[in-house]
Formats: sequence, structure tokens, C-alpha cells
Amino acid sequence: MKPKPYLREVSLKRDEIDNLDDYPFQIPGIKQLETVEFHEDITFFVGENGSGKSTLIEAIAVGLGFSPEGGTKNVQLETHQNTSNLHEYLRFLNSYKKPNDYYFLRAESFYNLATYMEEMGYLKGYGGKSLHKQSHGEAFFSTLNYKLRGNGLYIFDEPEAALSPQRQLAALVVIHKLVKKNSQFIIATHSPILLAYPNAKIYQMGENGIQQITYEETESFIVTKDFLSNYRNSLRILLAEN
Repeated sequence: MKPKPYLREVSLKRDEIDNLDDYPFQIPGIKQLETVEFHEDITFFVGENGSGKSTLIEAIAVGLGFSPEGGTKNVQLETHQNTSNLHEYLRFLNSYKKPNDYYFLRAESFYNLATYMEEMGYLKGYGGKSLHKQSHGEAFFSTLNYKLRGNGLYIFDEPEAALSPQRQLAALVVIHKLVKKNSQFIIATHSPILLAYPNAKIYQMGENGIQQITYEETESFIVTKDFLSNYRNSLRILLAEN
């Protein structure tokens, strides 16, 4: 039997929720959540801003024992008290085998995590160089290259925020190497580059709840392809309307 997926599925404990109109349960993608089954390699969550994908990713991470601001399970950092209580209402189904490595990589709070690592003097696991003396993208890439060891469960929230398109391509290579080392990824993203990873499972969150779609059905793919295939005409139409 394969050890992966380490995290097999997550479901909403709907009968324990007092009011589905309270935050974050009023978000359609959360309110209509039943059970999400994870791919053994990579599962993506996509959707517009406010669709609930980052809220769900955060709840999964916190429910598994991570700090809301990211890092390993040994880091318990929360500089802002704005974490939703969704994690209290999630039920997890895990594999018989636990991963050897864990990491939650969150773009919006990575600066806070980098500051914490600096204050603790713990930079060896990040390549030995101050994360604040690197660009945001370089610091992210140092984490990918040095901190993640394989045989791991890795949760990413919009990692492309710090990465150029070229770096996103390079990140795909690193992610693939880690997948081949028995790692599982759960990623919220807008990136059409990252979403192209072969055979990944993609869930779209929106007004119609949460549903599995193909890469070619993602808005990231459709909008990017349409724009790049005829960007001059797209710009003419867009700018003429404003």
C-alpha cells in the first residue's frame, strides 16, 4: 500500500455549526463543502479573491497543528488574531503512515516568519543566509531548496506572490523532485504555471460551492491564454472602456 496521500480527505462537521450565516461559513465555497479528497501528489485550490480558498488552506494547516503564519509545526507564531475558527469544524482522514517532514508556506505572512527565524538565530535550515537580506522571491526559493527535505506534507498559500514567471517554472522542478521523494502538496494558487503540474487534482471555489475541474477550465488558464493570444486587441478593448 502506498504511504501517500498522507492527508486523504477533509470534511466539514456541518452538524456542529450553530449558524451557517456566520463567517466564514457564509462563503459559498465553505458553506457547500462536504468532503474534499486529496491527490497523492498535488491538490490545487483555485478561485477569485474572497472565494474562501486561502481560508480553507489556513484552516487545514491550523487543524493539522501549524501556526497560522506558516513554518514547521515547531513554529507557533500568530502576530495578528485574525484566524477563522473553521479549523475547529474540519474532520481529517489521514493515511496509516505519517510524513517525516511538514511545512506551511504562506505568502502574506512570510515576512513575519522570516523575522522570527532571524530572531531565533535559526537560519541553517534556510541555507544559512538571512531571509531579510534576500528578495522576497529569493527567500521563498531558499525555503523550497533548503528547508523541504522530502517525505513531507507541504501546504502552500499563493506561493506565486513572491515568484517571477521564471522562478515559478523553477519552483515546478523543485516541487516535482519533492513529489518523487514521496511528498504531498496542497496549494492555493492563481498561477497558470503552477496549475499545469501533470495529473494534479484541481478544486474551484466560488458562488457554486466547490467542484473539481480540469486545468483548461481554470480561470487562470482561460484568461491568460485569451490575453496572450491577442494581447493588442485585448488591451484596446480594456483601455477603451476606461
